Amino acid sequence: MKLLNRMAYVTGAASGNGAAMARQFAAEGAAVALADVQIEAAEQLAASIRDGGGRAIAIEHDVGDERAWAAGLDRAIGELGPLRIMVNNAGVAGNGAPFEDETLENWRRVQRINLDGVFLGCREAVRRMKGGAPGSIINISSILGLVGAGRASAYSASKGGVRLLTKSLALYCQRQGYPIRVNSVHPGYIRTPMVEGQVDRLGSEAYGQLQQEILAATPMGRMGVADEVATTVVFLASDDASFMTGSELVVDGGYTAR
Repeated sequence: MKLLNRMAYVTGAASGNGAAMARQFAAEGAAVALADVQIEAAEQLAASIRDGGGRAIAIEHDVGDERAWAAGLDRAIGELGPLRIMVNNAGVAGNGAPFEDETLENWRRVQRINLDGVFLGCREAVRRMKGGAPGSIINISSILGLVGAGRASAYSASKGGVRLLTKSLALYCQRQGYPIRVNSVHPGYIRTPMVEGQVDRLGSEAYGQLQQEILAATPMGRMGVADEVATTVVFLASDDASFMTGSELVVDGGYTAR
């Protein structure tokens, strides 16, 4: 069990990639704090993990709320032990509007969750990890933090910010002598509620066309599944990745290899 007796705090853990991470962390022996605004779904998943013999709690947490961070982490540490793994996974999609129709309100909403939330998570994790046992911070970016997309300016900007925040923090921690590795994961198009939710925004016909375009642009010819992202995150959290910091791992079926 690669993560035995380590506590992992996972944001956006109630569904999709985050839920898969929480389940895999628990299977590898970690105690898991499932942080999400969808508290009922998080509580159900935590109960399922406990029923399977794991340790898990659910914490209602809006990652864009600075005050919520200390409360959430302090509760997790009090109930599950010292923080060893932080996964900043919570995120939202943009509205897909043409750029000239983009609103400052939507722009700020996306940055608040996707970038400000990661900054706050990193800061609070460093404060709690820097004097302890070796720790791992894993920030979930996106392939759209590496390449652009025509109608995802706010989202791409936020995820590109996560990419370079990760590298900057990795260097900082090493130069300060902190025992913390910091890496990013860049999923491609994964079958999650966020992606499937585009049907409601675009309509089924437009979404079907988008899906065909995605599959055509993905050399492996399919969308990924959440467990494929979670496996990568577990690797980065474990001692198997002990010589990795400031790295970016892409899980995209070859989409960005073109």
